[in-house]
Amino acid sequence: MNHETLDDNFQIPPPERIGAERGSLTRIVQEMVFTVDHKTLGLMYIASGLLFFVVSGLMAVMIRIQLAVPRNHFLDPDVFNRLFTMHGTAMVFLVGMPIIFGFANYLIPLMIGARDMAFPRLNAFGFWVFFFSGLLLYFSYLGAPGLYAAGSAPDVGWFAYSPLTAKAFSRGHSTDYWTLSLLLGGIGSIATSINIIVTTLCLRCKGMILGRLPLFVWMFLVVAFLVIIAMPPLSACQIMLILDRYCGAHFFDTQAGGSAVLWQHFFWIFGHPEVYILILPGFAVASEVIPVFSRKPIFGYPVMVAASVMIGFISLGVWAHHMFTVGMTSIGNTFFAISTLLVAIPTGIKIFNWIGTMYGGKLRFELPMLFCLAFLFQFLIAGLTGVMLAIAPFDWQLSDSYFVVAHFHYVLIGGLLFTIFAGLYYWYPKALGKMPDFKLGLWHFILFTVGFHITFFPQHISGFLGMPRRIYTYDAGRGWDLWNLISTIGVFFQVIGILFFVFNLIYSYVKGKKAGDDPWDAWSLEWATTSPPPSYNFETIPEVRSRRPLWDLKHPDDPDWKYE
Repeated sequence: MNHETLDDNFQIPPPERIGAERGSLTRIVQEMVFTVDHKTLGLMYIASGLLFFVVSGLMAVMIRIQLAVPRNHFLDPDVFNRLFTMHGTAMVFLVGMPIIFGFANYLIPLMIGARDMAFPRLNAFGFWVFFFSGLLLYFSYLGAPGLYAAGSAPDVGWFAYSPLTAKAFSRGHSTDYWTLSLLLGGIGSIATSINIIVTTLCLRCKGMILGRLPLFVWMFLVVAFLVIIAMPPLSACQIMLILDRYCGAHFFDTQAGGSAVLWQHFFWIFGHPEVYILILPGFAVASEVIPVFSRKPIFGYPVMVAASVMIGFISLGVWAHHMFTVGMTSIGNTFFAISTLLVAIPTGIKIFNWIGTMYGGKLRFELPMLFCLAFLFQFLIAGLTGVMLAIAPFDWQLSDSYFVVAHFHYVLIGGLLFTIFAGLYYWYPKALGKMPDFKLGLWHFILFTVGFHITFFPQHISGFLGMPRRIYTYDAGRGWDLWNLISTIGVFFQVIGILFFVFNLIYSYVKGKKAGDDPWDAWSLEWATTSPPPSYNFETIPEVRSRRPLWDLKHPDDPDWKYE
């Protein structure tokens, strides 16, 4: 990179000032509270998401302990329902969403050669709105004394189906905490998505045409449009629910002429695009990691871009495959079955492209690559079971069974969470300037992968045997005992793996070896500046002539495929 000068509006702080600003805890706290820097906000998004991940993960452990054996009394049914609701809500809205937005905030300006996001203050606003929406959700536990007190936290499931949310069945304010929290979080998500779109379309450096955008940026551009389209229906049904509960609107009250199914339509119009809002960033991470550790350009770049756009488009028309059993017409069932099958086509294209990238490459099995390889295998299983559930008669048999639980955990944990780990290990040196410890990371990978499959693969079998979702206990002798016990044992493997992960993050920051500016020998622009990057990102805004700007600069005589 050329480091001759900054633009006229930017000045390099003297080194002693930089050290003073970063030297005290007070300064760090002040910077976190008042910052509008996209990198700091990105790290705050990720840190907040990981914090909520630990909390909601502990809830999942308690849920699995309760289900380990028949007629267990570890949890009361009311407590189980609250833990179930809070776990699902937090994992979707407070873990997946903030972590992916953290990656977008930190990396998109660096990848497109920009100094910051288009609207820095809106960026900070989006984070704080999200963060306080999370706190608001957990404040519900303070609504009454003690964990076991009635109404202390939402207990209507993370999907909040009507009529469970009606005043008659959800007394107190627990459901109101859930509703207002998601309303607030939706505002933050839309603000951040607008920022991503404007930044990507308007702040690209010279030569960074759309055909040269990193796939990471392309996929987040699709995600941002999906958020803007999918979030308003969720916010609308939240407002309708508030009006039902306090103003007698009866939108979802069947006894007064409303429709309980209407809630499901509104919720899943958001809820299924949300699956792709979460998994497309996982695809984005894999599309950056796999080429670097295969030492090959991504196979079929234009097809990958087209597949991403098609996934976003088709995902808007598949929501009612969650509703095959509610009594829709045969025409409705057929339409949503076909659209669900169609979305598997561009997804399958991506898997073939990743395999094509690795084929004939010089594979390096570093930590990010290991998690991406596991992701490919696990997401293939998730996709196959998703295609099975797209067949309406098959879905009628297994809807609301543990087969569905296994399916979406293979999507969101086997897919999204594994790519989040890959991304964290891949960009950890960029953000903190230290290399993650390989041995600790390998233990994390092995334990978490083994535990994941021990936990969730048996749930396919228990689902086939008829175990319904959302039950807090069950009778012995129904064929579910062994599979539930195995699932619970697997959770503790995952917990130990997460302990290795957390310890690795801390240990590597304190005692890890310095990473250098480009430890992976990558080719995208975020590695063209220092690690960690300065507040202004680049001394001179770079100029791009290919899809691999840094690689071409470092290896002008590389015989591999050249492209413009």
